[in-house]
Amino acid sequence: HVQLVESGGGSVQAGGSLRLSCVLSGWIYGSYCFGWFRQAPGRDRELVASIDSDGIANYADSVKGRFTISRDNAKDTLYLQMNNLRREDTAMYYCAAHQSPGPCLVPIPRPELFSYRGQGTQVTVS
Repeated sequence: HVQLVESGGGSVQAGGSLRLSCVLSGWIYGSYCFGWFRQAPGRDRELVASIDSDGIANYADSVKGRFTISRDNAKDTLYLQMNNLRREDTAMYYCAAHQSPGPCLVPIPRPELFSYRGQGTQVTVS
């Protein structure tokens, strides 16, 4: 049984930083695609970043140069380092995982392409 649990959200002033974590319980490694999504009130859920089992990362244009996705397989944890945060980064952030590289091969994957998704952690930038 795979379970994803996010943490690390909170309130921060513009220009500040946060690091989100996502613990993947029950995950069996092989080829995979991990991702971070976010959803602001009144907006669709959008991809923030993805990373595949080869370590190839992909970012939304709005976060390039500010956010970094990484994973520590030994700790079963996916991270999202967010620097120079802006008010428009305010949203609920979700991690997602899929046990094949498939979603990572799509330029802008939808959350529905991922088999597993967490419950989210709130990020508020003021």
